[in-house]
Amino acid sequence: MLDTVFGLPLHPLIVHATVVLVPLATLLVALAALYPRFRRWIGPVPALAALLACGLVPLSTGSGEELEHRIGESTLVEEHAELAGTLIWFVIPLAAIALAGYWLHRRASEGRAARRSIVLVISVLAVLLSGATLVDVALIGHSGAKASWSSVTKGAAGQQNGDSD
Repeated sequence: MLDTVFGLPLHPLIVHATVVLVPLATLLVALAALYPRFRRWIGPVPALAALLACGLVPLSTGSGEELEHRIGESTLVEEHAELAGTLIWFVIPLAAIALAGYWLHRRASEGRAARRSIVLVISVLAVLLSGATLVDVALIGHSGAKASWSSVTKGAAGQQNGDSD
């Protein structure tokens, strides 16, 4: 796998796309689940965003594994990698729920009460899954920031305490 672009690690570049798209997809899926007017206006966009997130997450984790091989393992990097491995298990169901919600919404206009009940259940699941996915993204991002910046902040703290090389 390509692991650098112009000499820079590919992981931070892909991760920034993932960090924008996954929360955006969760927001769109939740809004489409909660607001019928928004759902009619936005159409298939929440489902498409969630599907795109399904493609970005493996690229992020794959490029992260390549970066881990380059920089070596540490406890913080291992913790980040373990957390990052969980995101796909949130994003796939999010995409499935978004697709089901879109499909059912198009069918619910026929007015059957049973379909409306299913749309309600899908909507509740979509909101709960969106929230869980956002929490997972935040935990992964926090662990990644700790892994990336811990040596920088330790060095700065050492310099502030009067330590020098």
